[in-house]
Amino acid sequence: MAVDTFLKAASSTGGIVYIMAVLLFIALALALERTWYLRRVLMAGNRVIAGLDSVIRTEKQQLRELAEGCGNLPTARVLAAAFRDDLDHDLERLSSRIEEAILREAPGIDRNLWVLDTIVTLAPLLGLLGTIIGMFTTFHVLSNAASASPQVTGGVAEALLATASGLFVAILGLVLFNGLQNRVRSILHQLEILRIMIMNRMYPDHVVPLQAGTTARERSTGPRALRAGEA
Repeated sequence: MAVDTFLKAASSTGGIVYIMAVLLFIALALALERTWYLRRVLMAGNRVIAGLDSVIRTEKQQLRELAEGCGNLPTARVLAAAFRDDLDHDLERLSSRIEEAILREAPGIDRNLWVLDTIVTLAPLLGLLGTIIGMFTTFHVLSNAASASPQVTGGVAEALLATASGLFVAILGLVLFNGLQNRVRSILHQLEILRIMIMNRMYPDHVVPLQAGTTARERSTGPRALRAGEA
C-alpha cells in the first residue's frame, strides 16, 4: 500500500521524484568512487613522507623505489619529476619542475567533483519544479465543486514530496561534497610538503648563489657540484 501511495505521489510531480532518485544514485556512486581513490592517494603520500622523513639526504634510486610503491597515482608522478631530472642545475629549476607536476595532477585529483556540486545546486530547484507541477493538479481538483477536502490536502502533500526529496538529495550531496573537497585540499597540501621534502634532501647543503663575476664552478649549487666540491 505504501509503495502504491509513493508511486502515485511521484507521478503527481511530473516524474521529478524519479529524477531525484537518479541524482541520488549518481551522487552516492561518485562519492564512493572518489572516496576510495582519494584514500589511496593519501595513504601513498603518507608512506612516501614517512620514508623521506627518516633520511637527511636522498638519491634518485630511493625516489624511484618510493614511486614504484605508489603505483599509478599522482604521488608517483610527482616523484618521477624529481628522479628523472638530470640535477645538473640549481635548486629553483628542480623545484619548478616538481611544482609543474603537481599542477598537472590537480585536475585529476578533483575529477568529477563538479558533478556532485551540480547535483547539490540542481536538486532543490528540481524539487521546487515538481512541487509547482503538483500544485497545478491540486488546483485542478479545487476547480471541481464536488471535490472532497481530503483530495485537496492529499494533493498538496504529494506536491510537497518533490521539495522534500530535493532537499534530502541536496543536503546529502553537500555533506559528501565538502568531505571530498577536504580530502582534495589535504592531498594538494601533502604534495606540496613532498616537494619541499625532496628539495631539502636532494639539496641539503644548498647555499645562495654568489653575485655576478664568480666562476661557473662557484655559481653551481646542484648536487653534482656539491659532491664535486666535497671531493
